[in-house]
Order: sequence, then structure tokens, then C-alpha cells
Amino acid sequence: MADLPKRRLLDQFGASPTFIAEGCRMQGDLETRGALVLSGTLEGDGRVGGALSISVGARWRGNVSAKAGVIAGEVIGNVTIEDKLEVGATAVIRGSIAAKTLAIANGAVIEGDIVVTGTQPVVKFEEKRSA
Repeated sequence: MADLPKRRLLDQFGASPTFIAEGCRMQGDLETRGALVLSGTLEGDGRVGGALSISVGARWRGNVSAKAGVIAGEVIGNVTIEDKLEVGATAVIRGSIAAKTLAIANGAVIEGDIVVTGTQPVVKFEEKRSA
């Protein structure tokens, strides 16, 4: 079983990510070399060197860039992703999005421009599992 391919971006986090837990509130710019899991609130710009996960109920106010990302919470600001971005059904993004590949679940709210830097079209999907 351990050799099965990791199909969801969240399954590929690997090493210990940085966590901002539910109920936590952080103000200021953030930079991390690895992955980041946001379950609380962050106000400021951010550079994430690995995968970014914004959980349901989490909120980021500011511009953010990351290597890859899964957004299920709210972002008020621009999102720039080097590789793949998955936008969940509960996501609300108020700002522009730029990503190499993009998958958007039915129900997601995006208010802003979308730029796909790769050759693949935007994938729309029905969310089948939570988390």
C-alpha cells in the first residue's frame, strides 16, 4: 500500500509542514522554505517554498506565492502557484490567480483574473471527499 501513487496534492506534503492552527491569528509577512498548512487567519503577504494548504474556515488576507497549493478556505489577495493549484468547493478567492495547472471544484467562488501558465486547460471537478 505504501507504494501507491499519491493522487491528491495534500497527500504529497511529505516533510513536516509549518502549521498555523485553527483559532490562531497572525499578522505580518511570512516566508517558509517548506510546506504550510493554514487553518487560522493570516494577514500579510507570503512566500511558501513548498505546498500550501488553506483549510476550510481559514482566511488569508494578502498576496501569496507557493510551489503548489490546495485552497478550501478564503483568500483575499493574489495567488501565484508555480505548479498545480487545486481550488476546493468551499474556497473563496478574491484576487487574481496564476498557476501552471489549475483544478476548480464546482461551488468555488473566484472573483478575479485567472492565468494558466501551462498548456493544460482548467479542470473543473465535483468534490467527492472532505479534507
